[in-house]
Amino acid sequence: MICTTIQKEDPEEVIKAVSRCEMAEIRLDSCDMGPERIQECFSMDVPLVATCRIASLMEKNPAMTEAAAVRTSEERLIRAIIAGARYADVEIEAPKQMVKRVALAARENGTVLIRSYHNFKCTDSSDDLKSIVEKCLYHDGEIAKIVTMAVSDEDSDRVLSLYGSFDPSKLIAFCMGGHGRDSRLECLKKGAPFTYAALDGDPPAAPGQWSDREMYRAVYGGRRFVGYPDAGMCVSDRPCRQIRVPSSKSFAQRAIIAAALCDGMSHLRHYSDCGDNAAAIAVARSLGADVSIDGDTLVIKGAGTERAGSLVGASGTLHVGESGLLARLMMPLVSVLSPVPVTLTGEKTLSGRILSGVDGIMERFGVKISGQDGLCRVPLRINGRLVPCRTDFSGTDGSQIISGLLMALPLAGKNSSFTVHDPVSIPYMFITVDILKKFGIKISDELLGGDDFMLSSGSWDFCSDIVFKIKGGQRYTPADLDLEGDWSTAANFLVAGAVFGRAELSGLDTGSIQADLSIMDILMDAGAGLSQYDGNDGNIAVQRAPLRSFTTDASQCPDLFPIISVLAAFCQGTSRISGVRRLSHKESDRGKAILEMLSRMGVNAAIEEDTLIIEGHSLDSRILTGTLLKGGFYRTCHDHRMAMALSVASLGADSPIEIDDRDCVAKSCPMFFDLFKSFVS
Repeated sequence: MICTTIQKEDPEEVIKAVSRCEMAEIRLDSCDMGPERIQECFSMDVPLVATCRIASLMEKNPAMTEAAAVRTSEERLIRAIIAGARYADVEIEAPKQMVKRVALAARENGTVLIRSYHNFKCTDSSDDLKSIVEKCLYHDGEIAKIVTMAVSDEDSDRVLSLYGSFDPSKLIAFCMGGHGRDSRLECLKKGAPFTYAALDGDPPAAPGQWSDREMYRAVYGGRRFVGYPDAGMCVSDRPCRQIRVPSSKSFAQRAIIAAALCDGMSHLRHYSDCGDNAAAIAVARSLGADVSIDGDTLVIKGAGTERAGSLVGASGTLHVGESGLLARLMMPLVSVLSPVPVTLTGEKTLSGRILSGVDGIMERFGVKISGQDGLCRVPLRINGRLVPCRTDFSGTDGSQIISGLLMALPLAGKNSSFTVHDPVSIPYMFITVDILKKFGIKISDELLGGDDFMLSSGSWDFCSDIVFKIKGGQRYTPADLDLEGDWSTAANFLVAGAVFGRAELSGLDTGSIQADLSIMDILMDAGAGLSQYDGNDGNIAVQRAPLRSFTTDASQCPDLFPIISVLAAFCQGTSRISGVRRLSHKESDRGKAILEMLSRMGVNAAIEEDTLIIEGHSLDSRILTGTLLKGGFYRTCHDHRMAMALSVASLGADSPIEIDDRDCVAKSCPMFFDLFKSFVS
């Protein structure tokens, strides 16, 4: 990215200038900003670097002692950090105690500390330059900034050669002077998180510095960024167009079935239609429920469990569409409702998909699940009544059958309890518990784990076992509730904004227990610029910022794999995403499909055991080196998440990406391509 150096003296002019930049360095040694102005400036959404050079303060104020300059620099930097500075730059010569206090504030506030070295006379030797970088990184620097004066092209080459010895995402290295001018652009090619330019119309901060407008043209040319009206620029005073995120089908499907089991009227507000939700409505009607839509509210009049059981039993079949969740929810429910065997049927990618582990789990509750060829795949025969008991089993095959048991066992005649060992997709189990609570069903749970679990204050990532206790003889009671926005769909727009411009989304709840809320943590780890307005349900805004590689465990959120793989392709460095084993029985063999997609795009990627490893490069680096993703014809494997991720990837491709099956998004978000078109236009 291009960081514009702002060294104006008037605070009003500084703040006005920031709004014209995609990223900016605020020279607090040039501008006497008071605490309120620092707060106002550094709370802006633009990624900002706080810089306050001790020597510059003394030069500007000849009567100021060095000790006073150190105190002033420290105070201004810490105020900026607390206010929201993305980066803080402290020269390598700064006093140790000052550095210690500034570094502590940076860690506590999530600010990246830059340790910088400047040589305004010449360029050091290669060995000395390497030693200086090591010193910067050793002494609290997350990024080392090396700037020297080049008196020859060889000097510039020597500085740029540092990128062959250090992680480019942790190094900003270029030269001043006429011989160093091109190095300010070349460092972006090498993978520097950003380079510096002068505010257009202002004098350069150092010899050889480009203006930001010159740099924009050199790097971006006529490229258009999402959410910005002008070609070649990530700058606009106009507000970003908002995207209203459709409701979560994970919540909707569970709530639809729960409402169908009630004896009475329920209202589900903010309903969004999609293939899986339509399948859930069809199942609800098969259970005897009357379902209608009033605006964006789903009105469901349940017929009660006795009528539901008699209708399913009389029919002998139950069709669940293409929804794997619906299939696994209904196996336990059918076995507790129907006195006779029932055949469960499906369509499209669900037909023939092996539902691993469900037959063994259901057998523990007295129910036999059998497929036509002896394998547990749709169509399936459900034979036997659900027997309440105390048992335990592995959760490694997923959470959906567990959700089905949680919905069915409260209807059994006696109490039950079961322990899930090595659980995965834990958030989805608790979405079920949350929905059940709203419909009057009570379930107790206890999460267990070892030392890591205790030290993490009960993080799901370190949970080894979950014990569920369910009282039998309960009844579903009607409920009115608001369906949450879908974080799975939102993730695509958030990544698009973080890499290719900006985005603002409404209808999301950051207090949600949806697994795919993890996209927020992943984006923050990658360095994206995120903000939220007005509490947990306020709009979410994201915009371009320097992106770095990340490491995450997506075992609990497998639907994020395709889109965070695209994100990783544009994050400088090597990203690692674990949890690949969870992907083999999604709508496609998603792990294999993602690897094939990345390979065709020209992205170096590999799967090692349970981890997807992706070598990424920043968007600026890809533009300058001609290594944008490769366009062409891509297969989705009829997987809606792959289709969405490919749409986002197309924004960073060298030619159009053609998607073989656009219709597959109807499974979760039929209006996705309309939303995406509006978003990027």
